[in-house]
Amino acid sequence: MIITFNELRRIKDRLPSGSSQRIADELGIDVDTVRNYFGGKHESKECVGVHFEPGPDGGVVTLDDTTILDVAMRILSEQ
Repeated sequence: MIITFNELRRIKDRLPSGSSQRIADELGIDVDTVRNYFGGKHESKECVGVHFEPGPDGGVVTLDDTTILDVAMRILSEQ
């Protein structure tokens, strides 16, 4: 999936407080991996399959796996 960096950040910014930890717990991954998925720069031992390329609208992000994004969107739909 390809998305702009700014759109990915808008999704992250709309998530309620504690969502990164909730996603990490649900998927059994480190919370820093979730934060890095949304453009953070945290030390993590796990690879998230996210590739950032500079450009307009914050650049382009290619997501190899949308599982984290899918959980985030589900959380947003619960609000």
